[in-house]
Parts: sequence; structure tokens; C-alpha cells
Amino acid sequence: MKIQKKGNGISYFSLENGLDVVVIEDHRAAVITHMLWYKVGAADELAGKSGIAHFLEHLMFKGTQNIAPGEHSKIIAKNGGQDNAFTGQDYTCYYERLAADRLELAMQLEADRMVNLTLSDDVLLPERDVVREERKQRTDNKPDAIHFEQMNASLFLSHPYAVPIIGWDHEIATLNRDDAMAFYKRHYAPDNATLVIAGDVTPERVLELAQKHYGSIEPGNIAKRKRVVEPPHMCPRRVDMFDERVEQPQWIKQYLAPSAKVANAELTNQSEALQLAMLLLAGSSTSHLYVDLVVEKQVAVAAGGWYNSVAMDYSPIGLYAIPREPFGLDHMAELVDASVAEFIETGPSDGAIERAKTLMVAESLYARDNQTTMARMIGSALSCDMSLDDVLDWPTRIEALSKQQILTALDKYIDENASVTGHLAGDEKHLTGDLEQLDQE
Repeated sequence: MKIQKKGNGISYFSLENGLDVVVIEDHRAAVITHMLWYKVGAADELAGKSGIAHFLEHLMFKGTQNIAPGEHSKIIAKNGGQDNAFTGQDYTCYYERLAADRLELAMQLEADRMVNLTLSDDVLLPERDVVREERKQRTDNKPDAIHFEQMNASLFLSHPYAVPIIGWDHEIATLNRDDAMAFYKRHYAPDNATLVIAGDVTPERVLELAQKHYGSIEPGNIAKRKRVVEPPHMCPRRVDMFDERVEQPQWIKQYLAPSAKVANAELTNQSEALQLAMLLLAGSSTSHLYVDLVVEKQVAVAAGGWYNSVAMDYSPIGLYAIPREPFGLDHMAELVDASVAEFIETGPSDGAIERAKTLMVAESLYARDNQTTMARMIGSALSCDMSLDDVLDWPTRIEALSKQQILTALDKYIDENASVTGHLAGDEKHLTGDLEQLDQE
């Protein structure tokens, strides 16, 4: 259990039971963030049991052999702290933020519920209703959320990322105690977790406390995750949704693209090239797409895009545009495709590339100035089988990118056959718009 130093106050070690621990020292205030990341998320659920990862996240606050239901958060609050949790496709994270002298309390509570969770129908069934209501509020009552969920399901032909993290309602309704405990016992163990501690601590103190509270927990001997690989995508797909509640029509397009873990395994810095390309193409009000469609052509009131690279398998490229009347959604498809093609053909200026690099590196440095943000960056990356170097050396890789690398990466994954186009509007008339009105103007 030798402590390894990475510089900039970051160190790491592993306990004999397989728990990986990262320490991020920040001595500016006597505060710590304790984050326990399990390498399991919605994409690891059994078929027909969608939502169980997120449901279990809720149930982890419902008591252990030592702590009564609901007491975990009350204890943290009584000690002046905050706690919560969140579930992704590839991980589930539980965290506490406390005064530095309460670090041992966070470890004691989190280590306890790693192995001692107890569940009864008295607490489970009402919480299942809570999760179903959460789905109604966040998805079922929002046309844009429903539409995006349907688009995502259409983007993936066989990969579990097609299933929403919160789950399908008809499957959530059948989840029971046996499902929850089976998932818990299958995935919750020290050798399937990463502990990230950030704040006013030393690695030596963290090692001492981690060994005391987590060290005696037996490993689960959990096998490395193996995911389904998408078959070749042979044709584009389209998802239209019309709902009278929609006040502003939206055009969205997603392309299947690899995560940083996958992309950089294929070609060094390919993911960083995609990130920089998307910032230049569609990442701000000075990006090519925004300037072209909103400022110069004035055919849209908004335009942009995204590529979030941290995932185990796939990280889709997304583009969106909101048409300005009288233009319709079909016009956006033509105009955005043409704008993207122009960007790939001509590319950004050298000055624009250097400014974008400077911005990305600066934002990375600013993120490191926040202990919770830094802990989340490292925890999510390690939970997706990336390394500390993948996180810490990212600015250097961004700065080394060439214009050709940027355009080659973008051109590779702007693949029409691996795309889904979405139209969301109040009714079908928004598809074609009313260009006769424009002629009259």
C-alpha cells in the first residue's frame, strides 16, 4: 500500500482488498469532499431490469444493520455537512462534504453501507413510487425529454446506452427487493470502487483511515465489465415528435462517436481532437455554426453542439438548431449539414484554433481550483477505466493538436449512416415553415 505521488498535490494508492484511493490535497480551507465511486451504472443492468442501478442509489439511504432508514443524511447534516448521490450509465457515486475533522465519519458511514445494507418492503415500495414520480417529473411531463430519450434509443442498435438511466416506467414498476439485493451483492464491493478524497487532508491520514474503515471488507472478485459492441450502422434514422405543449421547434442531430477511452485506444489524441473540433464548430456564440446560422444567415435563433467524452464506450456528437420564423425544421437539416461540411472543408483559422486551445486549458485549470469538481473529474474518468494520466495530462494533449488532426477526427465521425435526426415541434407545419412569408418580407 505504497502511496504514489503524481504532483500538484495528487496521490493515490490501493488497499489489499482492491479499493483504489485518490487523494487531492487542498489546504486552503478546512473542508473535505469524500466521493465513493462504484464501477457500475445503468448500462450494467440485466435486460428487463432497467432503472435498478438508479433505484438502488435511492435505497442506499434506507438503512443498514447499524443505521436506521434516513439516518445517514441526518447524521451528516447534524455534523454540518451535505451528502447526495447520482447514477450514470457507467458509474454510481455517493458523496459527502464536511469539515476536515469529520472525514472519519464519512468513511465510517460509507464503508458501513458498502456491505450492511438492509431492505424491507416497507421502505422499498414507497421509494419505488418516488422513483416513478421522478421519472414523470423529469421525463414524461416534458416533451423535449421524451423526444431526446426516444432519439437516444434510436441511436443505439444493441448497446445498453439506448436504455435511459432512470429506466422505463413499466420495468421500474416491477423492481423488487430481490432485484435490488442481487444487484447490490453483484456490484458493490471494494474491488469495484474508487474512493476520491479532496480537501484539507494528507495522503498518509487518508491511508490510515481508509485501512481502518474499508480495509477489512472482503473483495467481491468482480469480473471486468464486457459490453456489447454496436453493429455497423447502415442508414440514418429520424425521430419526429409533435406535441402541442412545444412552444419552440427544435432540430437535433446525433452521430455515434466513441468515448475518450475508445477513441484514444484507436488513435492517440483522437478524442481531444474531437473535443477541440466541437468547441470550434458548435461550442459557443463565436463558433462556426452559431456565427453562420444565427449571426450571418439569420435563419436560426440558436445553434450549438456537444461531445462529452467521458464514458466507457460511446460519447455521441450532438448538434442542434432552433429555426427563426419562417424557416422550418427541414431547412435546419439542410443548413446545418452544409455549414458542417464547409467547416470540415475549409477549417478554422490558426488564430481561432489557438484561442480555443487557450480557453480549454484555462477551463481545465479553473476546474482544478474547485475540490469537488476535480474529485468528480477524476472519479468519473477512473470509473470508466481511464487513468489518472488521462485526466492530468489532458491540457498537454490539447495544446499539441494540429489543424489536420481536428478536421480528420470530425470528418471521421460526422457519418450520416451513423446518425439520428430529431424534429420536435407543436405540429407538422413547423417541418417546412413558411418561406412565402420570407419572400413577402
